[in-house]
Amino acid sequence: MCFHGNFYRDVYFNWGAKHAYMYNNGDNLDLVLDKTAGSGVQSYNSFLFGSIEMLIKLVPGNSAGTVTAYYLSSTGNYHDEIDFEFLGNSSGQPYTMHTNIFTQGKGNREQQFKLWFDPTADYHNYTIHWNPTAVVWFVDSIPIRVFRNYKSEGIGFPNQQGMQVYSSLWNADNWATRGGLVKIDWSCAPFMAGLKKFNARACKWEGPLSIIKCAVPTPFNWWTSRVYKQLNWDQLGKMKWVQDNYMIYNYCTDYKRFGGKMAPECYKPQY
Repeated sequence: MCFHGNFYRDVYFNWGAKHAYMYNNGDNLDLVLDKTAGSGVQSYNSFLFGSIEMLIKLVPGNSAGTVTAYYLSSTGNYHDEIDFEFLGNSSGQPYTMHTNIFTQGKGNREQQFKLWFDPTADYHNYTIHWNPTAVVWFVDSIPIRVFRNYKSEGIGFPNQQGMQVYSSLWNADNWATRGGLVKIDWSCAPFMAGLKKFNARACKWEGPLSIIKCAVPTPFNWWTSRVYKQLNWDQLGKMKWVQDNYMIYNYCTDYKRFGGKMAPECYKPQY
């Protein structure tokens, strides 16, 4: 099922409504952060599998201490979640793009990247593609990360819960920039991140029956097609380029953090 997004129709403010603006007939949304509050939205619908797209233009200038978040999440202590978070930085320094995935409430699967373009100069496409085989994070159609389904081997995978789409701009200066050493410069406020062309080409969650309905391989469930079960050679080459040149953190190589007890998926092929 496809939902060609419109912010007026498809999302609502879950906080900071006075600090955000919808315009252009619902095609555009600006999230705003100042010293009094940030702002955030979430989708009315939840989804299980498909492709969730957003064009985002990040906070320009001195964005240190701010985080622009764009992610999917269910609710509860055993929630699933798939994240993009953009950690601001001092003027002239590149953003850090933070990715993570939670299954049944368990996260700690971070990978971080520097971007190969200025994400504040224009809008760029950030897509989460999610099917019964894998989750793939895309930036401007370039895959940057894959998390494959090894649930049959006891490794968690998000395939049992519908997830809503969220986006927010908030004060995270206790950790976001250089581990919290660099604080927000409120003289630069208000901070603004622009969103547009939200598009959820995805299966609408309608309760537990959707676990089967959204996963069954049919032409209607286009995300189950063979072409989406594996990256092609061109995509693999582009992802290798990104990971070789722009990845700055990978939980699967942080032996000190985990005391050498690495997550089991770290020993599995992901693509």
